[in-house]
This record gives sequence, structure tokens and C-alpha cells, in this order.
Amino acid sequence: MHKKKISIKDIPGWAVVLGIFGILYFTGLHTEVIGQVQRILLATGIKNAYVPESLQNPDATAVVDAAALANTNMAGSGFKMVDLQGKQVDFESLKGKVVFLNIWATWCPPCIAEIPNIQQLYDKVGSDKIAFVMLSVDEGGLEKVKKFIDKKNYTFPVYLPASGLPQEFYSNAIPTTFIISPEGKIVAKQEGMADYDTPEVVAFLQNMVK
Repeated sequence: MHKKKISIKDIPGWAVVLGIFGILYFTGLHTEVIGQVQRILLATGIKNAYVPESLQNPDATAVVDAAALANTNMAGSGFKMVDLQGKQVDFESLKGKVVFLNIWATWCPPCIAEIPNIQQLYDKVGSDKIAFVMLSVDEGGLEKVKKFIDKKNYTFPVYLPASGLPQEFYSNAIPTTFIISPEGKIVAKQEGMADYDTPEVVAFLQNMVK
């Protein structure tokens, strides 16, 4: 009696999908794949970053949505960070600049999805007056983050917390992005991934520069 040969056609579709995801998971590639899918969604423009209309006019009074902590003063928070070279930086030293702060991690697919457009935004507006703080909350340590950044050839400044995060930076989602005025006040907050490489965000940041 001949044994029936099993071909790929005999394997249920769900089993094939499960097998593929299993391989991706155990090889550590699932984060990249999910991130790429979400990046495609971002490219459709379905989730552009929120920009308060009043802040597009530098002479207007800042009006933000209820989720933004417009009256939060970061001065004196004592929050410290460490860069990828191991140098400690006081967050308060950034006061006087517009700060684009993104809280992310290498294991977070939505973070991986939005980071390329943050790099593009940084290439356009990053300067002595507009500081980017890509704050990784990875538990794997500095070397893990540095390896990821070097592999992707990202050039924006990356930091890890060197002290506890201020309460003002707590969020129910990752990634979360804050935009902070030169006076040290949080003027916008975005929970979840978004497209930041837009004319509205560019104008939003540049209009606050003094």
C-alpha cells in the first residue's frame, strides 16, 4: 500500500500563515515585517500627525486639543538622558529650543513604521534651534539600540533614559510624540504612530523658532 504524498496544496491556509509567522517570530523578523506593513499604511496618509491650527501662526495664541499638556512646564524636572556615546545629557539643557520628542523602542512595530518619516523630517528641519530627541525605552541597553540605529543609518539624535521619566511623558501608547516649545511647555502630543513628514508639521515646528 502506497502512502499518500502530502503536497503544499493539502496544507490548510491557516497553517501556512501560522508557520510563516512562527518563523518570523523566532528569527526576530516579525517586528520588521509588521513595521513595514504599517509603514505602507502611513504612506496612504490615513494618519497624519495632528497639528493645532493656531500653532501654524506664530502670532496666534496656542490652542491644543485636550490630550496635549499645554500648560506643563518642563523646567526643573531633573530628567536626565544618555546618548549613544554614553554621554549624559540634562533634558533641561534643551530649554530655549523647539523639541521634537519621540518615545519609541526597537521591539515596537508602529515605532519602526514611523521612524523613516521622522528621519525625513529631521533632515528638513533639524537644527540648533529645533532639537530632536528620539528616546528609546528598550530594556536591552545602549548597545542594542546603537546596533539598530547603525543598521538603519539613521542620523537623528538618539537617547535612553538615565533617570525616571517625568510624569508629563507618561503615555498609554508607544510610540508617543511630544512637541515642546522654547519656553519648555508641551504644546502637542500624539499617541500612536503618525506621519510627521508633512508641510503642516514642518511649518508647525519652524513657526515656533525664535
